[in-house]
Amino acid sequence: MTQPQKGKSGLRRIWKAFFYSLEGFRAAWRNEDAFRQEVLLAAILIPVALFLPATGIGKALMVGSVLLVLMVELLNSAVEAAVDRVSYENHELAKRAKDVGSAAVFVSLVNVPVIWALVLFL
Repeated sequence: MTQPQKGKSGLRRIWKAFFYSLEGFRAAWRNEDAFRQEVLLAAILIPVALFLPATGIGKALMVGSVLLVLMVELLNSAVEAAVDRVSYENHELAKRAKDVGSAAVFVSLVNVPVIWALVLFL
Protein backbone atom coordinates (compact mmCIF):
# COMPACT_ATOMS: atom_id res chain seq x y z
CA MET A 1 0.00 0.00 0.00
CA THR A 2 1.38 3.41 -0.87
CA GLN A 3 0.99 6.50 1.23
CA PRO A 4 -1.23 9.26 -0.17
CA GLN A 5 1.57 11.82 0.25
CA LYS A 6 4.04 9.90 -1.90
CA GLY A 7 4.35 11.28 -5.41
CA LYS A 8 2.81 14.63 -4.51
CA SER A 9 5.00 17.69 -4.41
CA GLY A 10 4.88 21.41 -4.01
CA LEU A 11 1.85 23.29 -2.78
CA ARG A 12 -0.53 20.37 -3.19
CA ARG A 13 1.55 18.26 -0.78
CA ILE A 14 1.73 21.12 1.73
CA TRP A 15 -2.03 21.71 1.43
CA LYS A 16 -2.82 18.03 2.05
CA ALA A 17 -0.30 17.83 4.91
CA PHE A 18 -2.02 20.81 6.54
CA PHE A 19 -5.34 18.95 6.62
CA TYR A 20 -3.70 15.74 7.89
CA SER A 21 -2.23 17.82 10.70
CA LEU A 22 -5.65 19.24 11.57
CA GLU A 23 -6.97 15.66 11.73
CA GLY A 24 -4.12 14.83 14.10
CA PHE A 25 -5.04 17.74 16.37
CA ARG A 26 -8.69 16.67 16.32
CA ALA A 27 -7.79 13.07 17.15
CA ALA A 28 -5.54 14.14 20.02
CA TRP A 29 -8.20 16.50 21.38
CA ARG A 30 -10.93 13.82 21.18
CA ASN A 31 -8.91 10.91 22.54
CA GLU A 32 -6.24 12.27 24.87
CA ASP A 33 -7.20 13.79 28.23
CA ALA A 34 -3.62 14.89 28.87
CA PHE A 35 -3.48 16.76 25.55
CA ARG A 36 -6.70 18.65 26.36
CA GLN A 37 -5.32 19.60 29.80
CA GLU A 38 -2.03 20.76 28.30
CA VAL A 39 -3.80 22.81 25.61
CA LEU A 40 -5.84 24.54 28.31
CA LEU A 41 -2.67 25.18 30.31
CA ALA A 42 -1.04 26.59 27.16
CA ALA A 43 -4.07 28.84 26.58
CA ILE A 44 -3.35 30.37 29.99
CA LEU A 45 0.44 30.37 30.04
CA ILE A 46 1.14 31.71 26.55
CA PRO A 47 -0.79 34.98 27.03
CA VAL A 48 0.76 35.34 30.51
CA ALA A 49 4.23 34.90 29.03
CA LEU A 50 3.55 37.60 26.47
CA PHE A 51 2.51 40.12 29.13
CA LEU A 52 5.28 39.40 31.65
CA PRO A 53 8.22 41.81 31.80
CA ALA A 54 10.75 39.77 29.85
CA THR A 55 12.87 40.35 26.77
CA GLY A 56 11.69 39.12 23.40
CA ILE A 57 14.05 36.17 23.70
CA GLY A 58 12.76 35.44 27.19
CA LYS A 59 9.17 35.48 25.97
CA ALA A 60 10.11 33.23 23.06
CA LEU A 61 11.74 30.77 25.46
CA MET A 62 8.70 30.76 27.76
CA VAL A 63 6.23 30.28 24.90
CA GLY A 64 8.52 27.70 23.28
CA SER A 65 8.75 25.68 26.48
CA VAL A 66 4.95 25.47 26.62
CA LEU A 67 4.64 24.55 22.94
CA LEU A 68 7.31 21.88 23.46
CA VAL A 69 4.99 20.16 25.96
CA LEU A 70 2.27 19.98 23.29
CA MET A 71 4.70 18.62 20.69
CA VAL A 72 6.02 15.92 23.00
CA GLU A 73 2.48 14.98 24.08
CA LEU A 74 1.44 14.58 20.44
CA LEU A 75 4.43 12.33 19.77
CA ASN A 76 3.74 10.33 22.94
CA SER A 77 0.12 9.87 21.86
CA ALA A 78 1.31 8.66 18.46
CA VAL A 79 3.62 6.11 20.07
CA GLU A 80 0.83 4.89 22.34
CA ALA A 81 -1.62 4.57 19.43
CA ALA A 82 0.91 2.66 17.33
CA VAL A 83 1.73 0.30 20.20
CA ASP A 84 -1.96 -0.29 20.90
CA ARG A 85 -2.57 -0.90 17.18
CA VAL A 86 -0.07 -3.75 17.26
CA SER A 87 -1.50 -5.37 20.40
CA TYR A 88 -3.22 -4.68 23.69
CA GLU A 89 -1.28 -7.59 25.16
CA ASN A 90 1.04 -6.71 28.02
CA HIS A 91 4.56 -6.86 26.62
CA GLU A 92 7.84 -5.61 28.03
CA LEU A 93 8.74 -3.65 24.88
CA ALA A 94 5.28 -2.08 24.61
CA LYS A 95 5.50 -1.01 28.26
CA ARG A 96 8.98 0.38 27.69
CA ALA A 97 7.85 2.39 24.64
CA LYS A 98 4.91 3.87 26.55
CA ASP A 99 6.99 4.56 29.67
CA VAL A 100 9.73 6.29 27.67
CA GLY A 101 7.12 8.43 25.92
CA SER A 102 5.64 9.32 29.28
CA ALA A 103 9.09 10.21 30.60
CA ALA A 104 9.61 12.54 27.62
CA VAL A 105 6.35 14.33 28.47
CA PHE A 106 7.46 14.59 32.10
CA VAL A 107 10.80 16.13 31.10
CA SER A 108 9.03 18.65 28.87
CA LEU A 109 6.69 19.57 31.74
CA VAL A 110 9.61 20.03 34.16
CA ASN A 111 11.29 22.19 31.50
CA VAL A 112 8.47 24.79 31.66
CA PRO A 113 9.00 26.05 35.24
CA VAL A 114 12.77 25.79 34.85
CA ILE A 115 12.75 28.03 31.74
CA TRP A 116 10.23 30.43 33.26
CA ALA A 117 12.26 30.72 36.50
CA LEU A 118 15.50 31.32 34.60
CA VAL A 119 13.90 33.99 32.41
CA LEU A 120 12.04 35.77 35.22
CA PHE A 121 14.47 35.52 38.12
CA LEU A 122 17.97 35.62 36.63
